[in-house]
Amino acid sequence: MLDDFLMRAALAGVGLSLATGPLGSFVVWRRMAYFGDATAHAAILGVALALALDLPVGLGTLAVALAMAVTVASLAARGWAMDTTLGVLAHSALAFGLVGASFVAGLRTDLQAWLFGDILAVSRGDLAFIWGGALVVVALLVWRWQALLTATLNEDLAYASGLNPDRERLILTIALAVVVAVAIKVVGALLIAAMLIIPAAAARGLSRSPEAMAVLAVAIGAAASLAGLQLSLWQDTPAGPSIIAAAAVIFALSASFGKMRRS
Repeated sequence: MLDDFLMRAALAGVGLSLATGPLGSFVVWRRMAYFGDATAHAAILGVALALALDLPVGLGTLAVALAMAVTVASLAARGWAMDTTLGVLAHSALAFGLVGASFVAGLRTDLQAWLFGDILAVSRGDLAFIWGGALVVVALLVWRWQALLTATLNEDLAYASGLNPDRERLILTIALAVVVAVAIKVVGALLIAAMLIIPAAAARGLSRSPEAMAVLAVAIGAAASLAGLQLSLWQDTPAGPSIIAAAAVIFALSASFGKMRRS
């Protein structure tokens, strides 16, 4: 079964959705979209460094994404203006990654695959990495679910409950870095944030509880992955952008349905 490249691509999309659904819900609740973008842009620098040093791309991407996420979280805790800081860090990381890529033989040719994803080229090893990373993120979020919700709802309430909001923010930071490393092969560095935000945003208006929103976001992400792959097969469109386009259509439909339900 895993010899079929379309089956591997479908399993990769579903595995990624398993992680982006609940994590994307926290990204939406905490308004961390730009934070996710900055971490994702740093992934290109991780790819360039990994290939230059002959290291696994997943390891290099994870290390650089984690360094970026921890840096941003530390600056946020110190009261830095996040919009400006994220703008500087996100675009600087992307620029350094693109410059670094120009020095790595062969990477310039394959750069589009890292920017926009190449889910149809997912190997068995990639599939194991994607599902392993997704399960780590899910386990981390399940373990800290209530604490993360409390810290997201109200930091003063979190302190009163004996929780440390900075620690919960760090857990989300680590989870985000893992998702970036997992997702870059599927949708690419430029579209990772969209895979986090759009399914969660589509689920938000249709859900009555945080848990329901997280589960529905997983389902929407998986449906968008399968629909995008089908579109790519029918019309020979790029698979990564097709997945995000499918997610955007689902978001538009959910927003329309939610509006009709409220009226």
